[in-house]
Amino acid sequence: MQFQQLAYFVAVAEHRHFTRAAEQVRVAQPSLSQQIRALEHDLGAPLFHRIRGNVSLTEAGETLLPIARRILADTETARLAIRELDELDRGRVRLGAPPSLCTGLLPATLAAFRRRYPGIRLELHESGSGDLRQRLAEGALDLALLAGARTTADAGLAATPLLLEELVLISSPEAPVAGDRLGIGELADVPLVMFRRGYDVREATVNACRAAGFEPTFAIEGGEMDAVLELVRAGVGAAVVPSTVAGGRFRMTRFTPEAGMTRVVQLAHRADVEPTRAVRALRSAIAGFVADPARRASLPPGIESLVADGALS
Repeated sequence: MQFQQLAYFVAVAEHRHFTRAAEQVRVAQPSLSQQIRALEHDLGAPLFHRIRGNVSLTEAGETLLPIARRILADTETARLAIRELDELDRGRVRLGAPPSLCTGLLPATLAAFRRRYPGIRLELHESGSGDLRQRLAEGALDLALLAGARTTADAGLAATPLLLEELVLISSPEAPVAGDRLGIGELADVPLVMFRRGYDVREATVNACRAAGFEPTFAIEGGEMDAVLELVRAGVGAAVVPSTVAGGRFRMTRFTPEAGMTRVVQLAHRADVEPTRAVRALRSAIAGFVADPARRASLPPGIESLVADGALS
């Protein structure tokens, strides 16, 4: 098995087309096909179904794809790590974060980081925590802010708890939910605008409702953060969101303390890959922001720091 063969395999798997894959990797299509056949011979199993021009992954191909992506990503990480041995004036960090943290915690932190390390290229990937965990495990991300009800990291990930954040219920000012506080049971009568699957807030809300003995009512589901906020503002329904995104456009209702509606934000990377100097620098910058009371004061209320100053330096 050769590195080049894995690169060709991933290209075909992503394009589902041999000619377009060959164009991407800049090789003649017959040569690419020959290398794929050689890889299949070495592995002892076909990787693609080839039926009348349609290309799809076999079970062996589905198994190999995340492994191949991880090998390619690790190779790029190793190359960058060697380049960074002398100084922190170049490099790349692929950071993943949920949308609520992309608008709340990260802008000021990344702005300060860019001023200090202008040569480091930052790539920000915005998605739900479930998606980010998978991309981190596959090697598509170097670092990710993950949110959830627990502080235990997934197998294969090393994570440091950063923040404990309150979840709140928001509704349109024209159609507010009664009261300043409510218990989980009161959500049974509230139509909810619900995030798509993969968002930790969706999981937390649904699990809390089921623990209270009922299924939540969805006014509409499947949205990303911006869509959910706009639907609530339009009066379609209420939504459970992190306190950092509640803002002043909505009627905000807090849950009673016994409801336990909070989430833990962790900073995670793969445990089996040593972070590059650029990744370590960004980890330290994010942790430093969270640990600094003066800078954290710019964030909305309902957030508690879980990291001490200098813990990730």
